Amino acid sequence: THQSCFSTIPGLAPVCIQGEPVNRGCDRNTYARLLFVDYSSAFNTIRPYKLRPKLHQLGLNSSLCNWIVDFLTNRRQSVRVGKNTSSTLVVNTGAPQGCVLSPLLYTLFTHDCISSCASNLIVKFADDTTVLGLISNNDETNYRTEVQQLESWCHDNNLVLNTKKTKEIIVDFRKRGHNNHLPLFIGSEAVERVSSFKFLGVTVTEDLSWGNHITSVVRKAQQRLYYLRRLRSAHIPRSLMLNFYNCAISSVLTYGFLVWFPSCTKADQQALQRVVKEAGRIIGTSLPEISNIFPTRCLRRVHSILRDQHHPARHLFHLLPSGRRYRSIQARTSRLANSLYPQAVRLLNSLPPSHGQ
Repeated sequence: THQSCFSTIPGLAPVCIQGEPVNRGCDRNTYARLLFVDYSSAFNTIRPYKLRPKLHQLGLNSSLCNWIVDFLTNRRQSVRVGKNTSSTLVVNTGAPQGCVLSPLLYTLFTHDCISSCASNLIVKFADDTTVLGLISNNDETNYRTEVQQLESWCHDNNLVLNTKKTKEIIVDFRKRGHNNHLPLFIGSEAVERVSSFKFLGVTVTEDLSWGNHITSVVRKAQQRLYYLRRLRSAHIPRSLMLNFYNCAISSVLTYGFLVWFPSCTKADQQALQRVVKEAGRIIGTSLPEISNIFPTRCLRRVHSILRDQHHPARHLFHLLPSGRRYRSIQARTSRLANSLYPQAVRLLNSLPPSHGQ
């Protein structure tokens, strides 16, 4: 299982982690089910008396544990609207809204929510939880058991599953049986199966294509070109317009870039590049082409992975005995071959030896 704390790992790491086993699983004539779990007011459900033993288990000393529990208990809260203030209420559950410590405490509180089977993966990012099951021979026992155990864990830890907002995607490229999937139940409610889901700002689809996401990204970036034109009309210096482009337009075009760009089509790349070209025309300068951004960012991410022995993707990068090249990731489909990690290995191997280490 992978716990991704958003204070230390880029937000879209979970998508990269999910994409690799899904691509690999479907490459072996199996299929995958992805459950996007929604909790009701997750941060407000932390019970300090249940958090304390978990902190002890993680090795925190007693003084620090007691300080955290004291911080969370007997908090006084009130609501102010204009000049009116409500009466004070003493709160002994949850973590304070807007507190820097709250997300970290939630991550520590949920650290023991882990998968129980090798064919399943639980990806956590803040209060977003995704259960990924790789299904072989149409046997979904392990996956369904995993969901039941998650439901039980939530009950034991005072977390409430919101079944109406919880969605499921089934990725199945088999020629037969890809539509004969029984619904998943949480309690007595069936989970809605959807063809696409927006996960951490990236639209994931059941066919692992990125057209929907890129269409949305291009539309959003085009809307912001209007403000760039207004800046030009106001005779704003070019350097400031470049800053606006990098902050408000390029950041939109390249959000989650490493996840989806390796697999996007030529038409999608051209749609992205048209926005870049138009922005450059408005500013009056040449901007980096969208296709040239990927190698630089990919190598930066790969070198970060190579330095981190505990990174969940570290096992995909193996130096050959020569010490000059990395072992290629074998792929029987273009879908897997064009995904992030196989492309990253090929990019590493294309560099001079001194740059690939």
